[in-house]
Amino acid sequence: MARKMTCIVLHAALTTVLLVATSVISDTLIPADKSQVDAWFKNNVKPLTARQGSLDPALVKAEGAPRIISVSKYGGGNFKTVSDAVKSIPDVNTRRVIVHIGGGQYTEKITIPRSKPFITFYGSPGSMPTLTYSGNAAQYGTVDSASLIVQSDYFTAANIIIANSSPRPNPKQKGGQALALRISGDMASFYNCRFKGFQDTLCDDRGNHFFKDCYVEGSVDFIFGSGKSLYLNTELRVLGDEGLMVIAAQARKSASEDDGFSFVHCSVTGTGDSTFLGRAWMAYPSVVYAYTTMTSVVDPLGWSDNFHPEPPFSLENTRTQDPVQIFLNAPSLASNWVTMKRKDSSAFPISRVPHGCFLLRQCEHSFER
Repeated sequence: MARKMTCIVLHAALTTVLLVATSVISDTLIPADKSQVDAWFKNNVKPLTARQGSLDPALVKAEGAPRIISVSKYGGGNFKTVSDAVKSIPDVNTRRVIVHIGGGQYTEKITIPRSKPFITFYGSPGSMPTLTYSGNAAQYGTVDSASLIVQSDYFTAANIIIANSSPRPNPKQKGGQALALRISGDMASFYNCRFKGFQDTLCDDRGNHFFKDCYVEGSVDFIFGSGKSLYLNTELRVLGDEGLMVIAAQARKSASEDDGFSFVHCSVTGTGDSTFLGRAWMAYPSVVYAYTTMTSVVDPLGWSDNFHPEPPFSLENTRTQDPVQIFLNAPSLASNWVTMKRKDSSAFPISRVPHGCFLLRQCEHSFER
């Protein structure tokens, strides 16, 4: 009886904060004032029932009757491991399955296959679970070293810590890259999640992704891949030392591709003083920092062309606050990156954020912390 009552209460809470997909008008502005971002977000959220005709019918069906299963490493849930909970979800799943994960550390390597869409990992804000494993590129290959690999569409996570416990890589040795997350499915969203690692912490592999109120830490290329993603109000923390430090290694390969990363109302923090905001891992990377605060952890050059000076690439910084004002007169790298002027950032429409904002139309779920 107690378990039944718990499920009823949990379902009511999740129904309130989870089953709200968003709809955003194409010219809706992301406010320049960071204190207004949450209100902007809530004002642009529309109930699922109000716009079913504009959504993927499979998504509408999936959200209509969600199923909740629970994981507790201490017992009392449906499962003791997250992997067993994922295995219990049928292939070609057509219902939203909310995996409520109790507090504690879960040391396991988790993969959600492409055949299992509509999965949510949900942790309690006051007792966030940690999903962690110690795998590196030498053992698994870089992209398969992740503690959590998500290959399916419409994945959502809230209040989850995802980490890789492998030690900081030795730059003189190969194979030290160690991912916390690889997200390869389309229309994924993350709320109040924390991603911990060193090199290659978050593989934003491919697809449309949205990160809100998150935290990502690392050392080299700690957000990388070919995703088309928006990071909103997210802290990017550099774990600096004397070696090469890079935040974003975006993998756009040609001018015809439309993937890229947008960091909007984020903060760059950490240690050290020579971190690049991004580097040209591939020939045509596309990265934008908008309304983002930066400390002296960032190298005054801003960007590294990574010995790809010949083709144009888009690496931009728009800011309303910059504690050290390091970009006011910074030279461009071979004239291949642009510092957008302050007057251009006073009205920054969602439709003009190059990467990821449009996916708010289709897939988001609103979580309270």
